[in-house]
Amino acid sequence: MISFESLSFTYQGGNVPALKDICLTVPDGGFLGVIGPAGAGKTTLARAVSGIVPHAYRGDFYGSVKVHDMDTVDTPLTDLSRCVGMVFQDVDSQIISTMVEDELLYGLENFGVPHAEIPERLDFALDRVGIPELRERAISSLSGGQRQKVAIASVIALRPRVLVLDEPTGELDPVSSRQIFSLLKSLQRDFGTTVIVVEQKIMLLCEFADSLAVMKDGALAYQGQTREVLTHAEELLDLGVNCPRVTRLSRHLSDRLGKPLPVCVNLEEAEKQARELMA
Repeated sequence: MISFESLSFTYQGGNVPALKDICLTVPDGGFLGVIGPAGAGKTTLARAVSGIVPHAYRGDFYGSVKVHDMDTVDTPLTDLSRCVGMVFQDVDSQIISTMVEDELLYGLENFGVPHAEIPERLDFALDRVGIPELRERAISSLSGGQRQKVAIASVIALRPRVLVLDEPTGELDPVSSRQIFSLLKSLQRDFGTTVIVVEQKIMLLCEFADSLAVMKDGALAYQGQTREVLTHAEELLDLGVNCPRVTRLSRHLSDRLGKPLPVCVNLEEAEKQARELMA
């Protein structure tokens, strides 16, 4: 379990807290989506889970973050990294090798994965992310989207208990974005991996995430199960957060008909709801 207990954090040299009194729990095997306008504190929240805040980014840290009973302040980053794998928004900042295979091997060898397991780990990660053909390619020859997939594959190969991804589909097309989210969902389902994703593609996120945390000015504005949070569509819009269009449609129909309707999170649900209403 991941628990934030009254966490507040101000970056060194900053005047405004990046996080304010965050109280949040993510159960083992949960899938949390983190949304909010620019500057809301989403990236800092992700960094706090991995321990990068406060170990790498110094500042005034109050409260606590615990990941599987490890306090992120008291636990060294090397120990946290064995449990928490993070994909940064700027993937170039975490890629250190010149070749794709070497990038995946670096983490596996440094984590002491038995050599007999490494070939299977490599194949698993490259195949799941959909880039087996890039195995022998130079990193410098890859597009931004391909480098993003390499960064994701290098973390997945380590099979951490917790995956934290900061806008993992920012450089990807719609097909690849869905592929990545399907992969994350399969890791949650098949391996019990806890997944935390900061994402701007709200409709895609809401389709896969079990719960949402909505941030505004460093604080939690809303949190809860995905469908529950989406019932606040109008309030979220006021915060600068666009809900999925299918959600707004179901809320509009509910208001027009004067009766509650289930919240839709994907096209299939919206189509089914529309057909039932027309019938």
